[in-house]
Amino acid sequence: QVQLVESGGGLVQAGGSLRLSCAASGPPISSYTMGWFRQAPGKEREFVAAISWSGGVSNYADSVKGRFTISRANAKNTVSLQMNSLKPVDTAVYYCAAKRRYSDYDAPAGYDYWGQGTQVTVSS
Repeated sequence: QVQLVESGGGLVQAGGSLRLSCAASGPPISSYTMGWFRQAPGKEREFVAAISWSGGVSNYADSVKGRFTISRANAKNTVSLQMNSLKPVDTAVYYCAAKRRYSDYDAPAGYDYWGQGTQVTVSS
């Protein structure tokens, strides 16, 4: 059973940066696809970014492409999301998730393990 804990959220002004971290415990995540999702109040959970088990492949939602960067450190069992040029529309609870296969990386339903989420609030 993989357990995921996010950290690094907070309040930041528009144009600022935050770095989210996801620490995994239990089985090593080195063989898992890792994803970041977010959910704003009253909206469905949406895909943000995903990275393959090796880190060799990553994908982003169009809304964050060029501003966010996903990375992983398998030796440390961690995944990070560097968020730059933040906008008020980025305000949401951000979740880390894990799954075995990289296919359908942007579909929340395919992920087996989820963290509890960390709040990101961007003020204008």
